[in-house]
Amino acid sequence: MAIGTLYGIGAGPGDPELLTVKALRLLQQAPVVAYPAGIQGKPGFAEQIVTPWLKPDQTRLSLVFPYVKEPNVLMEAWQIAAETVWSYLAQGLDVVFASEGDVSFYSTFTYLAQMLLELHPEAIAQTIPGVCSPLAAAAVLGLPLTVRQQRLVILPALYHPDDLETALKTGEVVVLMKLKSVYEQVWKILEKRDLLDQSYVVEWATLPQQVIHQGLRDKPNLNLHYFSVLIVQAANTNAIFGKE
Repeated sequence: MAIGTLYGIGAGPGDPELLTVKALRLLQQAPVVAYPAGIQGKPGFAEQIVTPWLKPDQTRLSLVFPYVKEPNVLMEAWQIAAETVWSYLAQGLDVVFASEGDVSFYSTFTYLAQMLLELHPEAIAQTIPGVCSPLAAAAVLGLPLTVRQQRLVILPALYHPDDLETALKTGEVVVLMKLKSVYEQVWKILEKRDLLDQSYVVEWATLPQQVIHQGLRDKPNLNLHYFSVLIVQAANTNAIFGKE
């Protein structure tokens, strides 16, 4: 019997219509659909995105990926998830794993696919790209993320102010994800560098509850959602276009 294929699809930033045509086709054809489990028994974000496209007869797998840093805990969770997926692949069934954003951009699919191939080298895993949150945030702001030779720096999370300081020294456009817990520190750094007017925050990009904060000078204490993205245009865009 042929082994099924594990497909990782990018579910996009939130709007269910931002799946690619290929991702949607695979999602609807697969007998088994998996996604990261939510917390406290609630549906995960990727699950919420793809649910409108699913069919009643598809098997659904909610795989647990703990929000912790302990290597042993993470390794055990990845192994359990990989073996769960393998139990279907070994029967010749394809499995689609949906992850918010793009599956190669800070995605849980990376850990799942690597563990699966480590445990079962004969397995087949394919990556289907999607729309990641920095691209979605730029789109809803009506701004290009980069132009000409601008250098782009993306930080998945800020664990120390020095990370942002370094990024602002080397990048002409800086994107910071998972902003909620560090926003006050970030605001002070942007104020010191006089970049508040060139900074934008998007919460829940592409979804009905989307909120845009355009310019942060009078917003030092925003209570942001976990799904927030900051874009800083550290370079003078007018100068790039020859307007100064």
